[in-house]
Amino acid sequence: MTSGEAERVVTTLGETIALHERVKRADHASLLEAAHAITSALKGGGKLLAFGNGGSAADAQHVAAELVGRFQRVRAPLAAIALTTDTSVLTSIGNDEGYDRVFARQVEALGRQGDVALGITTSGTSPNVVLGLEAAAARGLTTIALTGRDGARAGTLAAIHVNVPSESTARVQEVHRTLLHVLCDLVEGALA
Repeated sequence: MTSGEAERVVTTLGETIALHERVKRADHASLLEAAHAITSALKGGGKLLAFGNGGSAADAQHVAAELVGRFQRVRAPLAAIALTTDTSVLTSIGNDEGYDRVFARQVEALGRQGDVALGITTSGTSPNVVLGLEAAAARGLTTIALTGRDGARAGTLAAIHVNVPSESTARVQEVHRTLLHVLCDLVEGALA
């Protein structure tokens, strides 16, 4: 390893630790509100619908896996679906209606009043996430946006906005994963 490579490792770790510290010192009311909304939905027989693009799609799948499987406690499975996983559904909607509608159409098919829609977008501007949240709100779902930067459109339209205020997509995604684990821990703790 060269000294430049070693310096890059230290710099990257320093940046992510700094953003974690910044979020740690912030107000956590929206994160707690998100956990309570998900817990309430699951207690009432509802489900969590999670979606996003790229790394955020992976995060949606991750949070669904933690709830359906288990996070840290042995417990009954919890109802969560990542709308990012069915390639036949995604590609048929993308082909017939356009990629912007891939989440909205699934929310319209699967979402019911009492469910929660979690849209994950580091920019806050992903058209398919925004339309998914709009479709969820129109159907009476509780909407949560997990965003970066200033949250943009997704942050303003969601009932609950959890924001990681950074311009770096990579750093935002790192903190999103931590916050999703906190959500899973809170939800699991309330329902286990």
